[in-house]
Amino acid sequence: MVAEKEDSSPPKLPAERPQQQQQPLGQARRAKQQVTDGFTVKAMMKNTVVRGPPVAGAFKERPTKPTAFRKFYERGDFPIALEHDTRGNKIGWKVEIEKLDYHHYLPLFFDGLCEMTFPYEFFARQGIHDMLEHGGNKILPVIPQLIIPIKNALNLRNRQVICITLKVLQHLVVSADMVGEALVPYYRQILPILNIFKNVNALDDWMSQACTHKHSLWDSVNSGDGIDYSQQKRENIGDLIQETLEAFERYGGEDAYINIKYMVPTYQSCLLN
Repeated sequence: MVAEKEDSSPPKLPAERPQQQQQPLGQARRAKQQVTDGFTVKAMMKNTVVRGPPVAGAFKERPTKPTAFRKFYERGDFPIALEHDTRGNKIGWKVEIEKLDYHHYLPLFFDGLCEMTFPYEFFARQGIHDMLEHGGNKILPVIPQLIIPIKNALNLRNRQVICITLKVLQHLVVSADMVGEALVPYYRQILPILNIFKNVNALDDWMSQACTHKHSLWDSVNSGDGIDYSQQKRENIGDLIQETLEAFERYGGEDAYINIKYMVPTYQSCLLN
């Protein structure tokens, strides 16, 4: 028998696998990171990123809703008409204001404070001032019916609506005797929004305009309309809130200050100091 020849060739090695592309160490760690809420078990684990708190939205405007004032106006239930003169627009009352049913009409006009389109906003706001000017002793019994419309207008968090409502409140407390004292029990409904916006002033608007138009803050403040215009129009919301709180204290009686201080802790008395 012939002996088999031994195979002298080296043994075949298994085929090499293609090398996987390795990621940098930093990228690999970032890929494994998990996002979780704070104050949870996962928040204490490695490679975990804690998600920040959500935005509170205290200054965010709320959407408007259809008002009863617009409904009644479109139906023609108000005895008013638009008149023009050399000074601009004004309301022409078809009846004497003193003979109006204040329990019916005044809350409806206050409901129109939420309106921001012409002619609804003009009729509502001018109508309120006309009725407060001629209302006399008819205003005080209607105060409880005015609180919800005032609260709804302030809760929109629209700066223009807030400024208009503050001017109405200042007129309301001086419109008749005891009205300022009658508002004291309702401070918890009225003052929370005032506490939020108390330190807001026109500087925020100028800074946002400067960033938007790529101008310096100094140029935006001295651009002709700047500071003087906002002060003349009484549109500085911080100053209006301060004026309103001082009017509440002056005409609200003995308990006014302590109730204002409870809802607006940073308020300083204009009578005690």
